[in-house]
Amino acid sequence: MAPAATPCSPRLLLASSASPPPLFRVAARPLLLGSRGGGVRLRVRCGAADEEAEVRRGEQVKASVEEMAPGLDLVTLAACLVGLLTGVSVVLFNLSVHEIRDLLWDGIPLRGASWLREEPTAEIWQRVIFVPVSGGIIVGGLNTLRSSIKTNSDGSVSNMKGVFRPFLKAAAASFTLGTGNSLGPEGPSVEIGSAIAKGFGNVFGWEGGKKLSLVAAGSAAGIASGFNAAVAGCFFAVESVLWPSSGDSSSLSNSTPMVILSAVIASVVSEIGLGSDPAFTVPEYDFRSPTELPLYLLLGVFCGAVSITLSRCTAVTMDMVERLQKTTGLPMAVSPALGGLIVGLLALVYPEVLYWGFENVDILLESRPFTSGLSAAVLVQLIGVKILATSLCRAFGLVGGYYAPSLFIGAATGMAYGKFMRFTFTGSEALFHVPFLDVASPQAYGLVGMAATLAGVCKVPLTSVLLLFELTQDYRIVLPLLGAVGLSSWIASSQRFSTSGKGKLDSLEEKTSTIEEAKNVPTQTQQLTSVDSVDATAELCKLESSLCVYDVKDDNVLENLTVAESMKTRYISVSLKTPVVEALNLMLVEKQPFVMITESNKSLLGLLTVKDFQDFCKTVKSTRMQPEVDECLVSHVCGVVRCKIWSVTPHMPLITAEKIMDSHGMDQVPVVSEHVNHQDGGILIGFVDRECITIARRALAAKEFFSFTSEIRREES
Repeated sequence: MAPAATPCSPRLLLASSASPPPLFRVAARPLLLGSRGGGVRLRVRCGAADEEAEVRRGEQVKASVEEMAPGLDLVTLAACLVGLLTGVSVVLFNLSVHEIRDLLWDGIPLRGASWLREEPTAEIWQRVIFVPVSGGIIVGGLNTLRSSIKTNSDGSVSNMKGVFRPFLKAAAASFTLGTGNSLGPEGPSVEIGSAIAKGFGNVFGWEGGKKLSLVAAGSAAGIASGFNAAVAGCFFAVESVLWPSSGDSSSLSNSTPMVILSAVIASVVSEIGLGSDPAFTVPEYDFRSPTELPLYLLLGVFCGAVSITLSRCTAVTMDMVERLQKTTGLPMAVSPALGGLIVGLLALVYPEVLYWGFENVDILLESRPFTSGLSAAVLVQLIGVKILATSLCRAFGLVGGYYAPSLFIGAATGMAYGKFMRFTFTGSEALFHVPFLDVASPQAYGLVGMAATLAGVCKVPLTSVLLLFELTQDYRIVLPLLGAVGLSSWIASSQRFSTSGKGKLDSLEEKTSTIEEAKNVPTQTQQLTSVDSVDATAELCKLESSLCVYDVKDDNVLENLTVAESMKTRYISVSLKTPVVEALNLMLVEKQPFVMITESNKSLLGLLTVKDFQDFCKTVKSTRMQPEVDECLVSHVCGVVRCKIWSVTPHMPLITAEKIMDSHGMDQVPVVSEHVNHQDGGILIGFVDRECITIARRALAAKEFFSFTSEIRREES
C-alpha cells in the first residue's frame, strides 16, 4: 500500500556551482531558507498548504516539547542537591589536603613558615625539597592516567570513564597542595562543583539554560564552601558562568534562586565539616579619613601591575616549558616533579611560598599570634618569588588554582605598600608631614591589596569586593575597596594593551600623510593584528580553568557546527590597486556590504565594509585633502581606516567565529585555508556572516527535530 501523500510536498532547488553540499535534505515539512550573495540557496515550493493547519501543528509541537521538558521545580531541587554534594566533596577534599600535609610535614605548617627561617638549613633542607618533589611525582602519574582516560575513551565507554577524570584531577590537586606546592584549593573546589552539576545535567538529559543554571549553582557552591562565603559564591557564579555564557537575559533571573540555594547549602555543609572560622584570620581593619582614599587608589594601580606580571609570567613560563619538553623530550609525567623541585629550592630561602593553607597569609597580615612581621623589603621579594613559583607550578603540570596565590601576592603587595606609606607620612621621622593625612595600619592596605590583585588576575571584581566585605563585615572597607578593585581590574584588562588599538591613536596629520603616500601594502602592524586578536578568554582559561567551567559548544548540539558547514564561497575580491569607485560599483551590483582585499595568489590582505568607505570620505573631507576620484585607490582607504584582517579557518567551531565577530564588532569575517602563515592572512576561500550563522543553526535545529521525530516513529512501529 502506497503511503499517503503529505499536504505539502516540497522540492529543493540547489543554486550555486561553487557551493559546498547542503547540510541536509528535507522530505516532510516545508522550510524556507534563504542566502544572499552565493553559497547554498534553498528554495522550498509548496502546493496549496493550509497555513492555519501549519500554525496549529506548530503550536502542538511546541506544547508537546514543553510537556516533555522538566519543570523548574525539578531543576531547583537538583541545584540544592548539587550544593549539598559539592559542600560534602569540598569538605572531603580539604580534609584530604590537611591529612597529606600533616603526614608529610609533621606539623611544621602549624608553626608557620617563619619558623623555618629560624632553623638551620642543614636540618630542614631534605624535607623542604623532597616533600614537594614527592607530590610532583604522584601528580605526574595521576595526570598520565587522566590523559589516557581522556584520549582512549569513545562511545558509551566514554561516559563511564569520564566520571573518573574529575576524581583524578581532585586527587592530583590534593597531593599538589598537601605537599606544599605553590597553588590553591579554590579552583579545584569550583571544578568539583561544576563536575557534579554537569553529571546531574547528563543524567537528566538537560541542555541549554537548565544545564547552565546547574553549572552556575555548582560554581557558586564551590566558592561558598571554599571560602565559607556564600554571598561571594553567588556573585562568582554570575561573573564567571552566567554573564560570559548566557545569550538570553532571562537566564540570569531564572538561575538566581538556584545559585543562592546551592551556595547557602554548600556554605552550611562546609561550616559543619571545616568549622565556622573564615579561610584566613582577618585583622582589625582601620579606615582613618577620606583623605586617605587616594592612597588606596594608588594601591589599585600597583595591584593591577602585579596582576599583569603574574599573568604574563605564567604565559611565558608555560611557553618555555612547552619548548623545553619538545626540545629535550621531557616526559609529561616527569614535569610536575621538576616543578616541585624548583619550588622546594625556592622555599629554602623563602619558605612562605609553600602552600600551607592560609597560615602564610596570616603571617603576612601579622594576624597570627606569636609571629613577628616581615619587613617591607622581604615582602617585595616575596611578591616576585611567589609569582615565579606559582607560574612554574602551573607550567610544569601541577594541579591547583590561582585564587590563593593571588590573595597571597595581594597581601604582600598591600602590606609592603602600607608600611612604606606609614614610613613616608607618619611618625616622628616621616619624610613628608601632611597635617590632614592620617595613614591607617598596613593590615588595612593588605586586605584591600588581596581583593584588588584577585580581581586583576581572575577578572572577578564583584566577587573580590564581596569576598573581602563578607570576611571583614565592616562597611567602612567598601569605599577604598571599590576604588582599588576598579582600578586594578581596569589596568589588568587585556583590552588596555591590545595592539589593535594603535590605529586609534594615529593623529589626523598621520592619516593625511598616509593618503598622500598611497601605501600599496598593509603595514606590518596590521599584519600582526590577527596574531594579537586571540580571544583573551582562552588565555584566562589557561591561567585559571575554573573560570571556564561551562563551554556551550560542548553541551549544546546546536553549537557543534564548524565554519565549513555555514560559510559562503561567493564574494567580491579586489586588490589594493583597485579604484575605490570600482570597488563600490561591485558592492552595489552584488548587493554585498563589504569587499575582500587579496593579492594575486588570493592571499587575504584585509576586508573593507561600506562604513569603512564612509569613514574614509569623512576623514578626507575633514582634512581638506580631496584627491581625484579616479586616483583614489583601495590602498588609500586601508591606510586611513585600517582594513580588518581577522579571519577564521574552515574547521574552527562556528561559535568561536561568532565570538571573534562579537569581540571586534564585525558582521562578517573571512575564511582562510588551514595552513595560515603569520606573515600573511592565508588563502581566502570564503566568508561567514550573521546570516550564515542564523541559517546554519536553524537548519540544524530542524534537522535534529526531524531526526528525533523519525526515531520516535520507528520505535513506535
